[in-house]
Formats: sequence, C-alpha cells, structure tokens
Amino acid sequence: MLTPDRLLRLTMEIIFLLLGTLVMWLGLTGHILFNRRGMPWIALGAVLIVWGVRALYKPSRTSLRWDTWTRGFSLTLLGIVMLAISRVPFLWVGPLLAIVGALLVLRGIVGFALALRTN
Repeated sequence: MLTPDRLLRLTMEIIFLLLGTLVMWLGLTGHILFNRRGMPWIALGAVLIVWGVRALYKPSRTSLRWDTWTRGFSLTLLGIVMLAISRVPFLWVGPLLAIVGALLVLRGIVGFALALRTN
C-alpha cells in the first residue's frame, strides 16, 4: 500500500517527468524565450551545482543512498549544462536545452523506480 510519503515522492517524480518533457520539447522546437546570459540564469546554474554537490556529500541513511545520489548527480549535471548554455553560440542552445529536459526525464524515471521499490 502507498503511504502518504511514498505517494508524494511518486507525484514529485511525475512532475519531473512532465517538466523534463516540456523543456525537451522547447529545446527541440526552438522556443527559447529567456535571457541565457543574464545574471539570474548564471546564478541558478551555480546554485544547482552547489546544491547537487552538497546532496552528494551530505550524510544520509543507507535506505535513501540511491535517492540522494540520483538527486545530487542530476542537480550537478543540470547546473553544468545551464552554465554551458550561457556561454555557447545560440545554435547550440536548443540541443543543450533538450539535454536538460532529457536529464530531468531520466531523473524522474529513476526516482519513480526508486520510490516504487520496496524497502
């Protein structure tokens, strides 16, 4: 039976799947309507990297180790790609944005599988 905690985790992973699909679609269709060289974009990328590295090195319970690693690696990779988006030529922004979406979808799939796993 699904506990409220597990149901919340599954819902969050579904949101990551939907968000990743949307971002991937935006990147593939070229609907890029944000300032990729602005300070908020660069700050968000840096914050995601710090948050991801912090999640990797933060001590956690053994049962949540895979969840923590998945979260940490996905946040770190998202931050790195977001910082790369701010520096590459405009033609590369769409494919890199699609990669960001694919990372979110992959994180959602792995997180969903880990949330369904019996402890």
